[in-house]
Amino acid sequence: MPEVFCSDEQNAIAVDLPKWRALALAALMAEGVRGACELSLYFVDEETIAELNAEHMGKIGPTDVLSFPLDGVEIAEAQGPGAISAGPARPHPDHDDVPTLLGDVLVCPAVAVRQFETHAGTLDDELALLVVHGVLHVLGYDHEIESDTAHMRERELGILKEHHWRGEAPAAFRQEHDE
Repeated sequence: MPEVFCSDEQNAIAVDLPKWRALALAALMAEGVRGACELSLYFVDEETIAELNAEHMGKIGPTDVLSFPLDGVEIAEAQGPGAISAGPARPHPDHDDVPTLLGDVLVCPAVAVRQFETHAGTLDDELALLVVHGVLHVLGYDHEIESDTAHMRERELGILKEHHWRGEAPAAFRQEHDE
């Protein structure tokens, strides 16, 4: 079973760590991630995310979410007869029982507060979207070209419907995301 480590490193917005940890784990499982692997999910302040945005993305100012997949980690398709799950691919057998580190997702709740009304509709839905979006980036999803964007949005919506809303997306979200 994958493990998700969560930490609230900011104090602007109250964050329900168990809720977001469960959603991040559900996103991993929905994408077929199995086995001994770890993901870190951090909720950070604007200063921290702005510094990382400048350092790693070359962009000025705070952003809503950043993902840092670890190099060399790929999600393997289920292999062999009777295989029922996928998991992190390793370049060689690992006999020391050390989990594969998938990467880090950093979410900035203060930025989410400013954009939720025109983005996801509610703060809860915005944070959910950012968590899922970040997890998908760690797993290799991207939105640099239109076809990749459509596929990533489809997966986000599917995971949110199943694990966040437990059914239909709210009207505000459907309208904003052209469902």
